[in-house]
Amino acid sequence: MAADLPFPPRARLVALGQATTVAALILAAGALAIAADAQTAPTGRSTIGRTWPIAEPDALSEIEAKVATLPRDMSKAFGPREKWSALKSAALAPATADRVRTVVPFYTLDFDIQLPDGKTLYPKGFTFNPLTFVKLPQRLVVVHPRDLGWALRTARPSDFILLTALGGESGDPITLTEKTGRAIYILEERVKERLGLTVAPVVVAQAGQKLVLTEFGPRSRRLPLGGAGGAQ
Repeated sequence: MAADLPFPPRARLVALGQATTVAALILAAGALAIAADAQTAPTGRSTIGRTWPIAEPDALSEIEAKVATLPRDMSKAFGPREKWSALKSAALAPATADRVRTVVPFYTLDFDIQLPDGKTLYPKGFTFNPLTFVKLPQRLVVVHPRDLGWALRTARPSDFILLTALGGESGDPITLTEKTGRAIYILEERVKERLGLTVAPVVVAQAGQKLVLTEFGPRSRRLPLGGAGGAQ
C-alpha cells in the first residue's frame, strides 16, 4: 500500500511539487531573465565567464526532504484528499468558440537585483518582458477534467497539462497522474492571472516576445489539436 511507504510514489511527488515547476516556469521567468542580462557588460558586449555560485539547493531534493517529514498516512493527518486546498484548481469558464489572442507577460520586480559588490543592477519596480530573454520550451495545455482525454491525445510529450475547475470540479491530479502515467498539474490562481486566462481549453505557446493563447470551442474539442487547426 502506498500509505506504508516512507515516500509517496514518484507520480505523487511530481504532483505535490507542481508549484515548484509550473509556477516557477511562468512566474520566475523574470528572475531568470534578469540573471541572464546580468552577464552583459555596461558596454553592451557579452562578458564570457562572468558567473556567480548557485547557493540554492536542488528543488527536487528539497521536495523529497519535505515529504520525508510528512506522516505516512496523509489521509489520517489531513483528511480526504478531495478537500486539500493545495489541490484546488483555479476556475475557468468553458470556451464557447475558437479564438486566438496574444499576451505580453510583463514582469515587475518586487525586490532589488544587486551585484555581489552591493550595487543595484535593477531596482524594485522595474518592469520588463521576460520573453525578451528566455524561451519556454513547452506549451501549457489547460483543460477542464472532462476534456482531459482530448488533452492526452493531442498534447506533445513536452507539453504541461494543467487542470482547471468547472462547477466546483477540478479533478484529482495525483490520481490522474498515477492513472495516465503522465504528470498532470493544477492551474494556480497566480498563473491564471499572470497569463490572463479566461476560458478553457486553451493552449499557451511562446511566439517570439509574446504568448499566443489558442482557445478551443465545442466543435474543435472533438478534434485533435492538429485537426482543429490549433496551436502547432
